[in-house]
Amino acid sequence: MPTFETHTDANQHYQSGFANDFATEALPGALPIGRNSPQRAAYGLYAEQLSGSAFTAPRAHNRRSWLYRIRPAAVHKPFTQIGRGKLVANFAEVPPTPPNQLRWDPLPMPAAPTDFIDGWVTMAGNGAAESMTGCAIHLYAANRSMQDRFFYNADGELLIVPQQGRLAIFTELGKLDIEPYEIAVIPRGVRFAVGLPDGEARGYVCENFGALLQLPDLGPIGSNGLANPRDFLTPNAAYEDREGKFELVTKLNGVLWRADIGHSPLDVVAWHGNYAPYKYDLRHFNTIGSISYDHPDPSIFLVLQSPSDTPGVDTIDFVIFPPRWLAAEDTFRPPWFHRNVASEFMGLVHGVYDAKAEGFVPGGASLHNCMSGHGPDAETFEKASKSDTSKPAKVDATMAFMFETRTLIKPTQFALETAQLQANYYECWQGLTKHFNPEQR
Repeated sequence: MPTFETHTDANQHYQSGFANDFATEALPGALPIGRNSPQRAAYGLYAEQLSGSAFTAPRAHNRRSWLYRIRPAAVHKPFTQIGRGKLVANFAEVPPTPPNQLRWDPLPMPAAPTDFIDGWVTMAGNGAAESMTGCAIHLYAANRSMQDRFFYNADGELLIVPQQGRLAIFTELGKLDIEPYEIAVIPRGVRFAVGLPDGEARGYVCENFGALLQLPDLGPIGSNGLANPRDFLTPNAAYEDREGKFELVTKLNGVLWRADIGHSPLDVVAWHGNYAPYKYDLRHFNTIGSISYDHPDPSIFLVLQSPSDTPGVDTIDFVIFPPRWLAAEDTFRPPWFHRNVASEFMGLVHGVYDAKAEGFVPGGASLHNCMSGHGPDAETFEKASKSDTSKPAKVDATMAFMFETRTLIKPTQFALETAQLQANYYECWQGLTKHFNPEQR
């Protein structure tokens, strides 16, 4: 893993809270007091604003940060196109979406040296980056740290869900260390590099083209529960003052571009604002459930949401299914059979998903689109129908998640043709036999 010689405040690595107005400096006095853009910033730094929302957005939704850096972000050579790889950003261009239930095995680790950015492949999505609506869902598999290479995404914010291997994410605004069971969100435009402490890594990325992810309102749940704001962590300022030959890569409208840059862009000495990367440990999620009867709707597992222009309907929901107790009596406890107006892309970080006994493995994925019938497989149904529900049961050693959208999730040509696509997925329901007997209730 590369050594990034960053200088930071050693007293505290992270700041706590969700979308707080943070203030942090790696050198004392680097942050101006009472103003944002002084005539001369301390230490000979440049002041630069990074905006993640319209200037005139309401205060509650306005996201921006002021950065005090060694060189402005404009200092680099011209970009030249390097291609698309296996990336998609306009889902009007993918093949027709089949109504079938789809499921994939995990991506294999690459045979050749591949870093975090080159290891992406787009599996599905909707909308388009250029219209700033919808999302793209990627898998990544990497076996090399980014070497003198930096990246920023102009198309949307990135929700990263590791499944195997830790990630050391060095951003302009500080460092995030994440491991499986944790997530990271990198805002649109923030520059970063990814190191692989374990030598290789695999996981999922949801690229959000639309409104920024936020915590859901709790409604009748009250003031506490689900993902609590204090458990979200944002890094303190950490800067790198390094010159040499570096590469800056960006993704704009699904196309990758590169530029030569003569210094490390991770040179922000101080910053303040509420537009910044953050991490969250999914093990801190406060799971809510029934203590009487029936299985509640999966909205009780909502971690983050990207709202749409329709109240109560999200563009993206990030939902998890963590370890939890099941206490509902005389109730079929796994998720029930269902068809949704929403579309669901699922992944598995660890263990076994309680609705699928076989075939859905860590690092794999499934897609159940709008009005596609799905639910527990035959083995799970038979077991759950006969289990003793007079006592609570623990769903343990598992972590599944779902990217759910109000719009059709369209699989890419790669997803429909890859060897990882399970051609026999439909068979998991074929063993659901007829139990109907009009003579017996």
